[in-house]
Amino acid sequence: MRRRLSTVLLAAVTIAAFTPAANASENLDSATIPALQQRMAAGQLNAVRLTNAYLHRIRTVDHKVRAVLRVEPDALAQAAASDARRKANALRGPLDGIPVLLKDNIDAGVTTVGSRALLSSRPAKDAELVRKLRAAGAVILGKTNLSEWANFRSTNATSGWSGVGGQTANPHVLDRNPCGSSSGSGAAVAASLAQVAIGTETNGSIVCPAGANGIVGLKPTLGTVSGEGVAPISHEQDTAGPMARHVVDAALTLNALRIKPAAAEKATLKGARIGVWRKAGLDKDTDRVVNATVDRLRANGVTVVDVELPYLDQTGKHSLDVLLSEFKHDLPAYLATRVGGPKTLEELIRFNTKDPVELSKFGQELFTQTLAAPPTTDPEYRRKRALVTDLSRRSIDETVAKHRLDAILAPTNSPAWKTEYGQGDAFVLGSGGPAAMAGYPNITVPAGAAGPLPIGVSLFAGRDTDARLLAYAADLDKLQPARLTPRYLPTLPR
Repeated sequence: MRRRLSTVLLAAVTIAAFTPAANASENLDSATIPALQQRMAAGQLNAVRLTNAYLHRIRTVDHKVRAVLRVEPDALAQAAASDARRKANALRGPLDGIPVLLKDNIDAGVTTVGSRALLSSRPAKDAELVRKLRAAGAVILGKTNLSEWANFRSTNATSGWSGVGGQTANPHVLDRNPCGSSSGSGAAVAASLAQVAIGTETNGSIVCPAGANGIVGLKPTLGTVSGEGVAPISHEQDTAGPMARHVVDAALTLNALRIKPAAAEKATLKGARIGVWRKAGLDKDTDRVVNATVDRLRANGVTVVDVELPYLDQTGKHSLDVLLSEFKHDLPAYLATRVGGPKTLEELIRFNTKDPVELSKFGQELFTQTLAAPPTTDPEYRRKRALVTDLSRRSIDETVAKHRLDAILAPTNSPAWKTEYGQGDAFVLGSGGPAAMAGYPNITVPAGAAGPLPIGVSLFAGRDTDARLLAYAADLDKLQPARLTPRYLPTLPR
């Protein structure tokens, strides 16, 4: 369900009001937060005009992409308050006046996790990360669609579909999939519907949509960003993180989201040792992009070492089992914080069975498997969780130590597949698993393309290396700028 924009918003200025340049859309696409703040400081722009520009983009572009579920009715009032702070010389930081979209599993106003069952309930309060964004002066622009229940309802789910929002499209080629549960956040940022968006990840759900939509996505170290007020799958793996068109915007947003402040790291790729986990032979276009990235790194003074990560067969064997038990524990605790609506998984299953939309595309096998999962007090669950976490961390830590690495680089995604229903996602490759299960940071940046479809590469390393990875990602983005402005093609050219 989409909230109709008010008459005021429908009369919003065009993007040309945001910048005097001829190609205003392109400038909105390429503007960074520091550049926007410079324009506002110079009196060439204000938060109301910037917010209006993004609202105009949503109104005129999002009918193709279906990334935005709702626009906040007070978005312009938030922007006006930012402009008042600027006049009073009381700005709250670099995010003040910057429009941000939230994935709809993050509590703020109407929050549905994509499920029609939650349309009748409301969060009791904003999520902690939303309170931090508001404290930083950000304009909460609205909510993005997601894969319903963060892609944890069916083994045959199609990414980007929810009962509330329908199907989100990949803005580069509209019949292609946006990937991952943060699909709406990734597609919205790629389509310049907000300056940044917040996604969440349990295993790949920030980095995959960032890669497939051709933007930057950071999954922080577990515990860097508060999970309070975020609909869960697993407290052992879930984290929110920024999705942006520019690395600097992701870094500034992470600083606003952090539970504790952290110093920036002045790391550079030149002179670094980077391990490359190629995942070669699965997709020729991805292989080509990785090879070109390696050549560029070597040409710019980076030592590149080919690596393979150990223990992945063992961690993969138990990864779903532990998530089922954790979902069984964490979901009722989250539902209990909401006012009204279902409080148990059994109630959700019954609702879906009777609803005309919820099971129209795929089922709820993971919900029913969760009912049968052992509790988190079960000794066998505890053994499996310890094994998954320990071996995932060792797979990265031991590889880094063995080859004296500063980080590991891997392909984030193969080109986006055609969106279809019945058999689930036609997923070819991904590299997010080890960092996700370890609770370690992982950042993806655009690296190339297969025709109009973006391909990203990821950088990951050990715990609390977020600042170093951001610095490396910024360097890589400068060495090989590869982000594509979406063309909204109906399908791939023949």
